[in-house]
Amino acid sequence: MLVHPQFDPIAISLGPIAIRWYGLMYLVAFGMFFLLGRYRLGKPQFRAASGLEQRDLEDLLFWGAIGVVLGGRLGYVLFYKPDYYLVHPLEALAIWQGGMSFHGGLLGVIVAIALYCRRRGKRFWPVIDLVAPLVPIGLAAGRMGNFINGELWGRAASVPWAMVFPQVDAVPRHPSQLYQFAGEGLLLFVLLWWYSARPRPAGAVSGVFLIGYAVLRFVAEFAREPDAFLGLLAFDLTMGQWLCLPMLAAGIWLYLRAQRRGAAA
Repeated sequence: MLVHPQFDPIAISLGPIAIRWYGLMYLVAFGMFFLLGRYRLGKPQFRAASGLEQRDLEDLLFWGAIGVVLGGRLGYVLFYKPDYYLVHPLEALAIWQGGMSFHGGLLGVIVAIALYCRRRGKRFWPVIDLVAPLVPIGLAAGRMGNFINGELWGRAASVPWAMVFPQVDAVPRHPSQLYQFAGEGLLLFVLLWWYSARPRPAGAVSGVFLIGYAVLRFVAEFAREPDAFLGLLAFDLTMGQWLCLPMLAAGIWLYLRAQRRGAAA
């Protein structure tokens, strides 16, 4: 049986300034997005397909970061605690109190990229197909931040690598943060990086991203402890699993649509 190391959530302390691990993971995510994007846009085929140059990445990252933060917070408010924030609307702005939704963040990024493309005269699908393979490494960094903070722990388990989270109880649990780090982070990155290395119909890469994330997150949720304030919902599924279902349907539709249009072309 393993025991969570109980990391100090503060990575660096400089007098009154405290830099937390989770904040560093956001920096890692944005940094990897930028570096991987520059690598891809250093190749003529990706510049031609997306219509972007390396100098466009800074603006694209700025728009995407705003979409992640605003969409992630709004998604948490609407998907997870709408009744609470209806009574306490000003607390919806208190991002520092925690509470972000990946699915909301995804919608925020999609809207942000759509606005970016409209303002800059870029084509939406080629741009978002370039972005999709750059995202999973950031997701991996986020899950590592969850593990360091000892949050979003797993359900009770008897597997040899079960881990006790002392801040919760003495029950061995799945280290579900690490499952998600490996699945929707590293595995999804490898899959998308490989799939997008060759020319694909517009929207196909984004479709594979939606399908891959939805399936991997849905499976991982069986090992993750449901949110205490929600518990299990209909059919004993978590909120995360229910949010993955429309994502999966959208991904399948988008992938098939891209294949049909690609064949017609």
